[in-house]
Amino acid sequence: MKLRDMTELAVRNLREAILRNSLTTLGVAVGVASLVAMLSLGVGLQQLATSRLSKSGLFDSIFVTPKTNLRGPGAGPPATRAAAPKARPLNEEAREELTKLPNVIEVYPQIRFFTEVRFDGKPYATMVAGMPESSKASGSFDGMQGNFFSSTTADEAILQTEFAKELNAQTVSLIGKELVLRYAERQALAAQPGESNEGGGFSVVPQEKHLRIIGVVDTEPASGFGGFGSGRLLIPLLVAETLRAAQVNDLRDVLRGTSGDKPAYVSLTVRVKSPSLVDATEAKIKNMGFGAFSLLDASKSLRIFFSVFDLLLGIFGSLALAVATLGIVNTLVMAILERRREIGVLKALGAADSDVKQLFFVEAGVMGLAGGALGVFFGWLIGQALTLGTNIYLKRQDLPGVQISAVPWWLIGGAIGFAVLVSLMAGLYPASRAAKLNPVDALRYE
Repeated sequence: MKLRDMTELAVRNLREAILRNSLTTLGVAVGVASLVAMLSLGVGLQQLATSRLSKSGLFDSIFVTPKTNLRGPGAGPPATRAAAPKARPLNEEAREELTKLPNVIEVYPQIRFFTEVRFDGKPYATMVAGMPESSKASGSFDGMQGNFFSSTTADEAILQTEFAKELNAQTVSLIGKELVLRYAERQALAAQPGESNEGGGFSVVPQEKHLRIIGVVDTEPASGFGGFGSGRLLIPLLVAETLRAAQVNDLRDVLRGTSGDKPAYVSLTVRVKSPSLVDATEAKIKNMGFGAFSLLDASKSLRIFFSVFDLLLGIFGSLALAVATLGIVNTLVMAILERRREIGVLKALGAADSDVKQLFFVEAGVMGLAGGALGVFFGWLIGQALTLGTNIYLKRQDLPGVQISAVPWWLIGGAIGFAVLVSLMAGLYPASRAAKLNPVDALRYE
């Protein structure tokens, strides 16, 4: 039997019992819709997490810290393995050397210091953090009140919402006003004639800095691994560096006798061109005598979590599709009983058992294809409804909207193909049963 004749015959048979076949197809569509809706939720959440982490600069950053090779008393002789690179101070010289590494696009320190702010003549204690220019693209400042820093050297400040409310409950009214930053500047002690000040010490001098408030941000922004989550008053990083404000690590340097006119950094964040370059760059930094780590291992764990999450969602979503296969089996078995004489005529005219099987396979495949296409559409609608409801809730909480559902092309093709495959498997028993009918008995059937 030609494929064209078989297709025409299958379509005609489907039209004769259009209500029953439509309900069966709708059952397949409901099963596929549940599968697509659940998987789209898993894919959407994974894309949301990945995009937020990628924009924050966590995947392409390396956190560099000073490395110590100190050995405690009684530690015994060193191991026979190859000697580790000698520990080096993490100072400006080291920062310049890190900047010259291949594929490095940015190296910046973590500058945070606790100080006092005066606004409207009242003092407020807060933590100040320096923000690099690249933090603008991290997504933390999306939807903020006001604007980001106009330049890397502007005497401007962005307030975290909770701190802004301490200054004025109407946070919008703060934008454009001025505050005074009081801080302790670190100044190296003057060296005696003929002596070097290396490791000599420093003095702390009270200073003031006038800053104009240009924005209020809801969340506590993070930039790179160092993060500035505890910074409630944010200023440009270059401005923070020029202040030379005394930080917590300065006391550590004094106790170790390493303080001087070249202060060391607590940590440096090194950003590379691509996450794929992190491992190689991290190895080079460790060989230079510094401690280094990245979040790639954490991201791998995150991908494993979402893979298992998607698998579980797929299994639960497939349960409805499994129930729909029973409807296909029932529909085709009923069709055999109603079309026994038709099957007998086909066999009497020379149709082989394989032709009868293929006829029922085509009918099952058509129901699977139509149900799969409708199911993908319904699943997409469910995902959009979930996203809409989530965004309405977030808007009421004064939070930015998100896209929690995504239906990529591979999910569309996979869902339709899976529906057709399941439908063909459901048609195995009815097709075999129809092919085994005796033509003589089929023609006698009333």
